[in-house]
Amino acid sequence: METVITWGIATATLVIVLGYEVALAFAQHRQPERLARTARARLREDWFAAVSPETESEILAVQTLRYSLMSATMTASTAVLGLTGTLTLAAPSLHASFGHGASSWSNFTPRLAMELTMIALPIVSLVSSVMAVRYYNHARFIGGVPAESGARRRWAAAGTACVRKAGVLYS
Repeated sequence: METVITWGIATATLVIVLGYEVALAFAQHRQPERLARTARARLREDWFAAVSPETESEILAVQTLRYSLMSATMTASTAVLGLTGTLTLAAPSLHASFGHGASSWSNFTPRLAMELTMIALPIVSLVSSVMAVRYYNHARFIGGVPAESGARRRWAAAGTACVRKAGVLYS
């Protein structure tokens, strides 16, 4: 009976986390301007569009994007530290569940499910932050091209998209 209750609590925890993310996704499609994530992404797009045609704004664009890049890098570093700590704490039970030829399904407990979930969350955070760094870096290169050049006009839409994607991934 205790195992059933524990599995129920573990399942409820996962359903709550997934339900929250699904609810955010639906809300973002219905009323995107009401969510901070989408509103800030739109703000970044508008900023890049306003800075792009201005001559002598390249340094401003590069420096602003550099600060965003540094912030996303710090988030990625924090995610790595969290992942390392989680792996260190979960290693003994993971070793007991999967080590020495143990059958992985016979030892799959609610605790193991939660430990694997706690390992997966920093991995998702790390991947999102690293992708944000990648997009900020692309936008920085585009923002550094002289505003009056044809290349800047050609790449302006891509720069706007990169800033939006980076912001969404960072948030």
